[in-house]
Amino acid sequence: EVQLVESGGGMVQPGGSLRLSCAASGFTFSDTPMGWVRQAPGKGSEWVSSIDGSNGRTLYADSVKGRFTISRDNAKNMLYLQLNSLKLEDTGLYSCTRGWGGGDYRGQGTQVTVSS
Repeated sequence: EVQLVESGGGMVQPGGSLRLSCAASGFTFSDTPMGWVRQAPGKGSEWVSSIDGSNGRTLYADSVKGRFTISRDNAKNMLYLQLNSLKLEDTGLYSCTRGWGGGDYRGQGTQVTVSS
């Protein structure tokens, strides 16, 4: 059974930082591209970033490029998203996904709230 469990969300002021984590199980993590999506209140899901399984190639949405960093630890089956220079519009539920883009599995998500 595929499981994706996120953690690390919270409330932060504009300009602050957070590190999100996603624990993956139930599939061969090291071979699988992974990513993050987010959903702001009252809006649809937005793809944020993806990372390849083996070569570590990364992709970012223009809205987060230069501020967010995706990474993974294949030995621990862990996916991460470092969020820096957070803005009010980064508020939302962040979920990790299996595969490119929106993926075929998505975790329950962890809430990020940016507020002054």
